[in-house]
Amino acid sequence: MPSGEYDPETVEAKWQERWVDEDLYAYPERAVDPDTVFSIDSPPPTVSGSLHWGHVYGFTLQDFVARFNRMRGDEVYFPFGYDDNGIASELLTEDELGIKHQDYERREFQKLCREVTAEYESEFTEKMQNLGISIDWDQTYQTISPEVQRVSQLSFVDLYEKGRQYRQRAPAIWCPECETAISQVETEDDEQGSHFHDIEFGVADSEESFVISTTRPELLPACVAVFVHPDDDDNAHLVGQEAEIPLFGQRVPILEDERVDLETGTGLVMCCTFGDQTDIEWYQAHDLPLRVAIDESGTMTEEADDYAGLSADEAREAIVSDLDDDGALLDKRAITHTVNVHERCGTSVEFLVKDQWYIKLLDKREEYLEAGEQMDWYPEKMFTRYKNWIEGLQWDWAISRQRSSGIPFPVWYCEDCEHVVVADREDLPVDPLSDDPPVDACPECGHDEFAAEDDVFDTWATSSLTPLINAGWDWNPGTEAMELERPELYPFDMRPQGHDIISFWLFHTVVKCYEHTGEVPFDSVMINGMVLDENREKMSKSVGNVVSPDEVLEKFPVDAARYWAAGSAVGDDLPYQEKGLVAGEKLMRKLWNASKLVESLTEDAPAEFDHDDLKAIDRWLLASLDRELEFVTEKLENREFSKARDRLRSFFWHTFCDDYLEIAKQRVREGDDPSAAYTLQTAHKRFLACFAPILAHVTEELWRDMYD
Repeated sequence: MPSGEYDPETVEAKWQERWVDEDLYAYPERAVDPDTVFSIDSPPPTVSGSLHWGHVYGFTLQDFVARFNRMRGDEVYFPFGYDDNGIASELLTEDELGIKHQDYERREFQKLCREVTAEYESEFTEKMQNLGISIDWDQTYQTISPEVQRVSQLSFVDLYEKGRQYRQRAPAIWCPECETAISQVETEDDEQGSHFHDIEFGVADSEESFVISTTRPELLPACVAVFVHPDDDDNAHLVGQEAEIPLFGQRVPILEDERVDLETGTGLVMCCTFGDQTDIEWYQAHDLPLRVAIDESGTMTEEADDYAGLSADEAREAIVSDLDDDGALLDKRAITHTVNVHERCGTSVEFLVKDQWYIKLLDKREEYLEAGEQMDWYPEKMFTRYKNWIEGLQWDWAISRQRSSGIPFPVWYCEDCEHVVVADREDLPVDPLSDDPPVDACPECGHDEFAAEDDVFDTWATSSLTPLINAGWDWNPGTEAMELERPELYPFDMRPQGHDIISFWLFHTVVKCYEHTGEVPFDSVMINGMVLDENREKMSKSVGNVVSPDEVLEKFPVDAARYWAAGSAVGDDLPYQEKGLVAGEKLMRKLWNASKLVESLTEDAPAEFDHDDLKAIDRWLLASLDRELEFVTEKLENREFSKARDRLRSFFWHTFCDDYLEIAKQRVREGDDPSAAYTLQTAHKRFLACFAPILAHVTEELWRDMYD
């Protein structure tokens, strides 16, 4: 019998330990009827630091769904992974140890990454368990593990054989800080202060000149053409002539192209290899030469003559100063403009020509859009973000990364003819830097020496395979086909994630799984918003408004945080406000105290009672409760947790506790009233069951104590 004041610290710790020790949420090893399975493709958090409110919020919402579906009789598959093979884990290791990956041999640095991430993963696991998230801890994985490396490399081989992957020397988006190629999805727009520089260019073999406005004078040595819009009557006479580049002296053709923006600058634009996406398009469309002025580290090359060896920023200052001295700098105006930066480190990206592996996207945009339409979206409005991303795609997916730690490409190249040799499926995972190719001689030319591919996969190329990783996707040499060890899981019933990674994780998962299986990877998608500060501003260390979950959970029970997490419509951002946790704690104590009273009044309650013999008020309560529970169930099914929570709390607090419980208490105490006792106990059980997905700990304690 519940007694005394509710002690959440003791109760929550007890159940968190028992849930894990007893494997209460373990997915069965026996064969499972697919119709009784509810599978969750839970996001493997990036190993890049400690637990934050985004983790608490997102995983708590997932847990609501997991617990709700278990109570409906489903076998719930709720795994947990760590995404520990990418740039984020490398940056964490460098920051933690005060080192740079360039200073270490690759395998040595990989070992350091494993040591650092293992510590964070252990701490993270403990904190997740302390949140009461009903994960099956037997179903855990790391994206750097040999098992996952095998799946990732199998994916590469499969897509390569299907013609969905290709290698090409082409302009790639490049981060000078991380010194690696990145994909379009890994960039974000950043508003930055800059300057427009009005620079005078000469027309070759003429006294004439013209002006170009640019924010990047450091790219003058990389200029290969000047462009004019076909409708620009003022400058049309320049087309067909050559321009002389100030300071550097190279002559470049003046060409026309409709992509020139007549509204920006002077209407004349220099094409440099490369300043932006348009430069790349011009370079390819007009077959222009390549002049590389900035290298992989953001340092000026020999093309920059006297400025070689300077950083791009240093070169900009020096070139502007020299242009001014030469009289070629006519004006300099402060502006604010949008700059493409790497979302990991905030560094402005460059465009370098590199040999890169790509996955084809652009030719199947309509198919991927239709695949998204096959899924149920919670909330529906988030499909628009998915749609907008696909419609705005400009590049195929570059999956090569020039990093020290990650999953290797299972590829070698013939040193004579550069023929691609791919590892056999049976041998995976492999590392070409230490493993031999599967052939002794090149199948194309017979040469017997090979060069190993030393790039690694983009981390999203692996984390996009989580449905297949969890379903046991592997090569069966007997049938010579890819098969699923647990086919009842796939497609997964739900993909939960934040709206900030729709273009990263969600889209790439659809692409990969659709190409591998011909099916969408999940039936539904639940998209949560971000956690903001109490003023609805983004939490930021630089602003100083970050609230630590660890500090909050020392003050409040976990169930109070779970109650708070149900306080916003799915998809909307949720502010961290202490009043939400206070309200949750009050409800827990109200439930505890009401349960004590119910137990004292129902010791002799009949297990069954003829409905016709119930008194009118009792029939009314149970009928009203049935209607409320119908509403709550529908809202939980539709992931409308805040509506379910608020309606249930209101009926419990006001209708049941304030009104009915007071009346029933008098009836039972004044005389034997089995109708009241039966109704009290029946209603109480239903309340516990409905509160259980949200208030997991206190309801477990009460149910086990009173009814188990």
